[in-house]
Parts: sequence; structure tokens; C-alpha cells
Amino acid sequence: MVAFDSHPALVLNADFRPLSYFPLSLWSWQETIKAVVADRVTVVSEYDRLIHSPRHTMRLPSVISLKEYVPTSRRPAFTRFNVFLRDRFSCQYCGHPFPTQDLTFDHVVPRSKGGNTSWGNVVTACSPCNLRKGSHLPREVGMALLTRPEQPSTFQLQENGRAFPPNYLHQSWRDFLYWDSELEPF
Repeated sequence: MVAFDSHPALVLNADFRPLSYFPLSLWSWQETIKAVVADRVTVVSEYDRLIHSPRHTMRLPSVISLKEYVPTSRRPAFTRFNVFLRDRFSCQYCGHPFPTQDLTFDHVVPRSKGGNTSWGNVVTACSPCNLRKGSHLPREVGMALLTRPEQPSTFQLQENGRAFPPNYLHQSWRDFLYWDSELEPF
């Protein structure tokens, strides 16, 4: 069974668009088979691998589409990851991109000065810039924001996510993913 773990299925909404680009909407082979058996999805493409039960044999799905459309929320959840995604994983003070584990969550107006934790007051910052700013306003320490923080739409987050293709993309997913052409993930 371990051999199937490397065979996730790309999950498309009923309009044949991925439910999410970042993270890419993938289901494990077990979740996929349950959905197929429950008739909640349509199999769009299959791997060459076969799975067997005592009574049935079928190809392992590589792309599935939900039978019922799931509307996307117009307002994404305020999470640390979504702030990083909104800011394209780059420090909003120095502009350098960083891996997620090297980024911090910075309150533009520090909480000690009445700042709240909201889309309009929180930005992505690298550790050196966050330490330099400390509990000051950016202008007090000679720093400036590169972009004004604001609440993104779900569409904006999806568009930003398209700029960060995952390391593994199966050939059968190509027709359903629209990455920037210069990235050449395939």
C-alpha cells in the first residue's frame, strides 16, 4: 500500500478549476477512492496503477472533479500563512524573499501602541527587519513599507499561489493548472 502514497489526485471544483493553487488541492489515494465510491466526484484522468478490492479492479484516479460546485469564500481567513502568501513570502520592509520558516508576522503599529492584529496592520517581515523595527512605528526607525497591507480577496491569494508551483506535478494535471509560463514546472 505504501507505493500508492506517491499518487495523490488533483481535486478540481465542478468548474474544472483547482480548489486551491497554494497549497495545491490534492487528496490522498484513499480519500479519492472513498469519494469515487460515494459518487461525489467524476474521474477525469487516471494513473497507470491499478487498485484491487475483492470484487473490483480500477485505475487509480490522478485528476477528479467534484460533482457539486463549492463556492470559494470571498474573504479568506486571516492566518499567518495567508499573510505570507498575500505578501508573496517576501519581507515588506527590505523586499527579500525568504523560506516560510524564516519569516515573521509584524504589527506595523505595534500592539503596545494600540495596533490590532488585522489584515491592515500585519505584514510579513524577515527576522532582522522585525528585530530592527521592534516596538516602534516604521518611520521612527527609518523604515518604510514596500506595499500597504490590506485584506486580499481569495482570488488574489490564488493568483499569488500560482507563482509558487509545488515540487511535484504529475503530467495528467497539466491541462488544469495555469502556472506562469516561465516557471516550466513540467
